[in-house]
This record gives sequence, C-alpha cells and structure tokens, in this order.
Amino acid sequence: MIKDTFTGSESTGSEIRLRALVRPLAAIVLGMMMVMLDSTAINVAIPKLIHDLGAPFTTLQWTITGYTLAMSATIPLAGWISDRLGARKAFLITIVLFTLGSLLCSFAQTAEQLIVFRVIQGLAGGMINPIGMAMVFRLAPEGKRGQIMGLLGIPMLLAPASGPILSGWMVEFATWEWIFLINLPIGTLALVFGIKFLPVTKRKETLTLDVIGMIVGPLSFVLITLGVTRLGDGLESGGGVTIIAGVILLICFVINELRHNHPLLELRAFSSPNFTKGIVVSWIQYIALNGSLVLIPQYLQLFKGFSPFTTGLVMSVLAITSGLLMPIGGRIYDFIGIRPLAFSGLSIIAGALITLSNLSIETSLTIVVCAIAGLGIGMGLCMMSLNTFILQSAPPLLISRVTPLTSAASQIIISFAITGLTGFLNYRSNVHSPNINRENLFDALAYGDTFVLAACIAAAGAMLSLFIKRKKERTVVISNSD
Repeated sequence: MIKDTFTGSESTGSEIRLRALVRPLAAIVLGMMMVMLDSTAINVAIPKLIHDLGAPFTTLQWTITGYTLAMSATIPLAGWISDRLGARKAFLITIVLFTLGSLLCSFAQTAEQLIVFRVIQGLAGGMINPIGMAMVFRLAPEGKRGQIMGLLGIPMLLAPASGPILSGWMVEFATWEWIFLINLPIGTLALVFGIKFLPVTKRKETLTLDVIGMIVGPLSFVLITLGVTRLGDGLESGGGVTIIAGVILLICFVINELRHNHPLLELRAFSSPNFTKGIVVSWIQYIALNGSLVLIPQYLQLFKGFSPFTTGLVMSVLAITSGLLMPIGGRIYDFIGIRPLAFSGLSIIAGALITLSNLSIETSLTIVVCAIAGLGIGMGLCMMSLNTFILQSAPPLLISRVTPLTSAASQIIISFAITGLTGFLNYRSNVHSPNINRENLFDALAYGDTFVLAACIAAAGAMLSLFIKRKKERTVVISNSD
C-alpha cells in the first residue's frame, strides 16, 4: 500500500474544499485515462499494423503482451518508488515516461521497435494507476473519500468505451501512429496540471527492496510467454525448453517471495482457500475474455469485412454493457454472494464465445453486436464481484499487500492468455491449411477453433465457481514478522 505525507491540508488539519480538489484530480484522472486508452486502443489497429509493418500476428501480439508484462513488473514497485521519491514526483516522472514512450511508438518503423517502445509505456503505465489512486485517497477529506474515489470511475468507464472507437477512426481516416500521438496532449495536460496543482509530498524511509524477486519474477514470466509463443510453430521450435527454463525460474521466484521479509508479491495470501479459489476463477475469466478480445477485432476485419471504425464501434459495446452491469453485479453480490454471479457471468461469456466461433459472411451485424454485448454482460456480472470476494477472503494482516498481488497477477495472466490463444490460433491455422484450398478459409476456421477453446475455458471456470463456499470462511491470520 502506498503511504504519502502531504505537506498541505493534512499538516494543518483543515479539510480541502471539494472545489479545490478539481484541478489536482484532473491531473490524476487524465494520467489514468491515458493508460487505459492505450490498453484498449491497439487491439483494433493490429490488422493495419500487420499490413504496414510487414510482421505476422504472432510477432505483433507482443505489442500487447510486452506492454502487459511490463506493467506487471512495475505495479508491485509503485509503493516503494512512491515512498522513495514522494508521490507527486513519482507520478509526474511516470507521466513523462509514458508520454515519451507514446511518442516513440509513433516513430516505430518495425514491429521490434514498436514492441520495445510499448514496453517503455508499460513500465510507466504500471505505476501511474496505483500511485494516482493512493494520491486521490490521501487528498480527499475523510468524510468525502467515497465520493471522491468514485470519480476515478470516470476513466474506467470512458477509456474502454472510447478507446476502440478512437482507434478505429484514426486507423481508418488517418494513420495508426495517431493512436499513440493522441497521448501527447493528454499527457502534457496531466503533467501541467500535476506540476501546478498536485501538493508537494515528502519522501519516506523505504523498506528493503526485493531485488531478486524484481529480476527473477519478470524474467520467468517472459520466458514462459515466449515458450508458449514458440509452441504455436510446433514442438521442434524449442518452446518446450524455454517454458521449462521459465518454470524453474518461477519456482525460484516463489521460494524467494515466501522467504523474503518484504516480498515483491505477498504469496502467503494463498493460505486462504476461498482466496485461492476466487483468484483462480478470476484468472480463468481473464484468460477466456481478455485473450479473446485481442482476436475479435482481427476476426471482424479480416473475415467479416468490417472497417476499423465499425470494428471500434462494435467493440465499444462490450465496455458499455460491462459498465452498466458492474453496479448491478455489485448489488447482487451483497445479497446472494459470489457463486451465482461467477457461474452466470462465465456461462454467458462461454455462450457469447460459441456464437462468435460460428460467425460467417452471412451473419448479421445484430448477432455480432449481441455476442459482444454478451461478453460485456458476463464481464459486468462477475469481474468486480470476484475482485471484491478476493479482497474479503484474504488474510486480514495481508490486505494491504493483496491489491499489488492481484493487479500484477492479472496482467501476467492476460499476457499468458494472449500468447496462449495466439499460439493455438497459429497451430490450428497450420493444421487446416494443407486440407483447404480456399484462400483465408483455413484462417477463419482457426479463429473459430480458438473461440471454442476460450469458451471451454470459460465454462470450466463456471463449473469451478460452484466449489466456492457460499459464506466467507474464517480468514487465516499470518504474521509478517518472519
């Protein structure tokens, strides 16, 4: 958990007026929105990037995978860096780095360059949200924190909905570089507002940094992801050896985290059975849903003939429906618990993916939109409810360390999901290609197979959710002293 000491209102004991919070909040919201826009915008642009950069999808998916892996590496460091530099300074530095990374992305001439620049974005983006959220919490008067924290829902709703639309419009009517250049004015505004209006923060004494975990963890995740990618080209590609090396490093990482006094990720939270069940179901949801969301825009453009802008409009339906259903899912959770929500949400996701697997040239736009809306409904019902359940099920003494764990783990799982489904897509394409002469038909069949696999994963998650206990179990108290 990030802890900051503000030299403004907290030192005098007087409450900051809500009106005075608008401008510092604007800096934080703009920064968070910029990161979220970039997380969703690139999906629609992938087909154009394949054409312009002359690289296969198996390579360009690393523009997304590299970004999420980089975020997972720095999310746990956000608290340490914030204490070390002061929250204000840390936030401004990460805004500058993210904006610079966006500018570099627009200059990329090859897929490899774009991947490197996206990693720079991810390293900064992984810290912007947790630092920003902690700053908002500290800025808000004690009696108004719920209201002020609720304002952070603005980027969480607007960015996922507008990202695909903006990306589709820019790719179709301008160039793909603009999906990154749009971050320059947003980042500049966030920086100017931050310099002028964010309160100065004091540096704090920091705990010992888990250097071994910081190095070994990300390296193991990269090796496993790279190995899964190579497996899509066949067993002779060396993917198995790479995965084994990654798993060995992952085991070393887990041992280090369990023995370290101040670990990067607090893995002892898994001592709670309900926490473990909840987070595994949440991971399954990420695999089925987020892994598919990278493939759907390509599928719609390549085989349904949708334009980038139309694709963006269709994809925005997911964000809109999930945004509408999340508050409803939260209220239902308070009354009946997580099991019915997780089961129904994942079942709806599975059904929507099956529908997508059966699309053809003759399929109407209405059916496509309904399938995307189904994904959003399923996501809205179970995603935030699962997050709430996970936090409630964590051992009480580890609550402050659970958020970095779940946030970083979700980014890692999303990376694995994208890579795994992309590798499976490549494998199925190779299987179908010798038997079918019609151009692109074997690719269409491969996409269908991949959506079926994702649907099966979602269905497995729905079944697993039935094993979650109805009532929250007594949590295990674990001391941090050892």
